[in-house]
Amino acid sequence: MTKKEVVETVAKQTKLPKAQVDKTLKALLDTVTKALKKGDKVGFVGFGTFKAVKRASRSGRNPQTGKSMTIKSATVPKFKPGKSLRDAVNK
Repeated sequence: MTKKEVVETVAKQTKLPKAQVDKTLKALLDTVTKALKKGDKVGFVGFGTFKAVKRASRSGRNPQTGKSMTIKSATVPKFKPGKSLRDAVNK
Protein backbone atom coordinates (compact mmCIF):
# COMPACT_ATOMS: atom_id res chain seq x y z
CA MET A 1 0.00 0.00 0.00
CA THR A 2 1.41 3.37 -0.99
CA LYS A 3 1.21 6.62 0.96
CA LYS A 4 -1.39 7.88 -1.52
CA GLU A 5 -3.55 4.80 -0.90
CA VAL A 6 -3.23 5.25 2.87
CA VAL A 7 -4.31 8.90 2.59
CA GLU A 8 -7.30 7.94 0.42
CA THR A 9 -8.37 5.14 2.79
CA VAL A 10 -8.08 7.29 5.92
CA ALA A 11 -9.91 10.15 4.21
CA LYS A 12 -12.80 7.82 3.35
CA GLN A 13 -12.95 6.36 6.87
CA THR A 14 -12.80 9.71 8.65
CA LYS A 15 -14.66 11.78 6.04
CA LEU A 16 -11.85 14.35 6.18
CA PRO A 17 -10.37 16.05 3.10
CA LYS A 18 -7.41 14.23 1.55
CA ALA A 19 -5.24 17.35 1.90
CA GLN A 20 -5.83 17.43 5.66
CA VAL A 21 -5.11 13.71 6.04
CA ASP A 22 -1.93 14.06 3.94
CA LYS A 23 -0.74 16.99 6.07
CA THR A 24 -1.45 15.05 9.28
CA LEU A 25 0.36 11.95 8.02
CA LYS A 26 3.39 14.03 7.03
CA ALA A 27 3.45 15.63 10.50
CA LEU A 28 3.25 12.21 12.16
CA LEU A 29 6.10 10.80 10.07
CA ASP A 30 8.24 13.91 10.66
CA THR A 31 7.63 13.66 14.42
CA VAL A 32 8.60 9.97 14.50
CA THR A 33 11.70 10.65 12.39
CA LYS A 34 12.86 13.51 14.62
CA ALA A 35 12.32 11.46 17.77
CA LEU A 36 14.33 8.53 16.38
CA LYS A 37 17.08 10.91 15.29
CA LYS A 38 17.32 12.16 18.90
CA GLY A 39 17.50 8.56 20.16
CA ASP A 40 13.98 8.47 21.62
CA LYS A 41 11.57 5.53 21.36
CA VAL A 42 8.15 6.06 19.80
CA GLY A 43 5.44 3.65 20.92
CA PHE A 44 1.85 3.18 19.91
CA VAL A 45 0.08 0.88 22.37
CA GLY A 46 -1.14 -2.23 20.57
CA PHE A 47 0.55 -1.25 17.31
CA GLY A 48 4.26 -1.32 18.10
CA THR A 49 7.42 0.55 18.99
CA PHE A 50 9.97 2.32 16.81
CA LYS A 51 13.52 2.83 18.09
CA ALA A 52 16.95 3.64 16.71
CA VAL A 53 19.63 1.02 17.36
CA LYS A 54 23.36 1.06 16.77
CA ARG A 55 24.51 -1.66 14.36
CA ALA A 56 28.16 -2.66 14.82
CA SER A 57 30.65 -2.67 11.97
CA ARG A 58 31.04 -6.04 10.29
CA SER A 59 32.88 -7.70 7.47
CA GLY A 60 31.17 -8.28 4.16
CA ARG A 61 31.90 -9.17 0.60
CA ASN A 62 31.51 -7.04 -2.54
CA PRO A 63 29.13 -9.07 -4.74
CA GLN A 64 30.66 -7.74 -7.98
CA THR A 65 34.30 -8.41 -7.20
CA GLY A 66 34.11 -10.95 -4.38
CA LYS A 67 36.56 -8.81 -2.42
CA SER A 68 36.27 -8.66 1.40
CA MET A 69 35.37 -5.31 2.89
CA THR A 70 34.36 -3.72 6.17
CA ILE A 71 30.84 -2.38 6.49
CA LYS A 72 30.78 0.69 8.78
CA SER A 73 28.71 0.82 11.94
CA ALA A 74 25.42 2.65 11.58
CA THR A 75 22.35 3.72 13.50
CA VAL A 76 19.25 2.17 11.95
CA PRO A 77 15.52 2.32 12.73
CA LYS A 78 13.87 -0.82 14.10
CA PHE A 79 10.20 -1.65 14.59
CA LYS A 80 8.83 -4.15 17.08
CA PRO A 81 5.16 -4.94 16.48
CA GLY A 82 2.76 -4.92 19.41
CA LYS A 83 0.66 -7.91 20.43
CA SER A 84 -2.56 -6.56 18.90
CA LEU A 85 -0.88 -6.02 15.53
CA ARG A 86 0.76 -9.47 15.59
CA ASP A 87 -2.56 -11.10 16.48
CA ALA A 88 -4.44 -9.20 13.76
CA VAL A 89 -1.91 -10.20 11.08
CA ASN A 90 -1.81 -13.86 12.18
CA LYS A 91 -5.58 -14.38 11.82
